[in-house]
Amino acid sequence: MSRIGKKPIILPQGTKLELKDGEVFVTGPKGSLKRPFLKGLTLAVDGSTVTVARTSDEKTIRGYHGLMRTLIANMVDGVSQGFEKKLEIVGIGYRAEFQTGSFTFYLGYSHPIVFALPEGITGQLEKQTQVSIHGIDKELVGQVAAKIRALRKPDAYKNKGIKYANEVLRKKAGKSGK
Repeated sequence: MSRIGKKPIILPQGTKLELKDGEVFVTGPKGSLKRPFLKGLTLAVDGSTVTVARTSDEKTIRGYHGLMRTLIANMVDGVSQGFEKKLEIVGIGYRAEFQTGSFTFYLGYSHPIVFALPEGITGQLEKQTQVSIHGIDKELVGQVAAKIRALRKPDAYKNKGIKYANEVLRKKAGKSGK
């Protein structure tokens, strides 16, 4: 039995979870999310506790047991608290600007890069070099943060670029000339 799959999901106050037509719907104070529910698993809602169980011991169903439980737990956390990723821009002259719905990045290229935020994601600029991404869908927040980081990944020799706030970079030694 999956250790993660066995753990119950606790629904916070004001959060509802329903299973309709093979889809899980979670609504809360910050919004609502839906995701297809995999066949071969069952969902039991008992008050404010939700458990995911499997109907058979097939290898694929065993593999998806813990995954489905974690996806539902992330949906519950998202609609109740939300998710956030922070990015830092490191480098002389590197900065960002924020207009409603999009960021403009100046990253040492010959042109500024305009990055439009998808629906369901909000951005915030704490300083010109600190960007934060907020949303209720953990997968989408992580994907948007990864796309922003990919605009200018940190250089291994100078550590210039866009990095996650909690990311530790290892600086390589350059060539030593004689």
